[in-house]
Amino acid sequence: MQLLTPFLVMLRARQLGRQFRDIERNVRILPRRTRERLGELTLREIGQASRSDFPHLYGTAPEARYFPWGQGTEAGYDRARSSNPEVALRGIALWLAVAYHETKNSPYPSLQPQHRQLMQLLRELKEAHGGKNTANRSWVQQAAVA
Repeated sequence: MQLLTPFLVMLRARQLGRQFRDIERNVRILPRRTRERLGELTLREIGQASRSDFPHLYGTAPEARYFPWGQGTEAGYDRARSSNPEVALRGIALWLAVAYHETKNSPYPSLQPQHRQLMQLLRELKEAHGGKNTANRSWVQQAAVA
């Protein structure tokens, strides 16, 4: 299994990188108000995931808890590609939350670039959302602590 794990992690890193590019492209074309709303939804999803027993498995069916990674990113990615704007927005928020928790404390160096890219996008969402009021300025830190 020690020989197989690095290969599986490399495949997962490539999959997350490919999905991240699509998610990032979708976020960048959103109008400012929608980006602010996405920031709120993402904060809520990160918080809900952090309150679960296994945050990186948030959005995963209970019978699939023993897979190397959860199905939350797949569900979020599928929803993010929806033609319904509300479903797509919620899918992006789910994908960002699960990918954040999956890459946050990963011991694998190949997942660290994905985490840095994700944190940059979350920072941009925080800045778009942060102009509304001072109570919400550090929402990424609040979610990380929760």
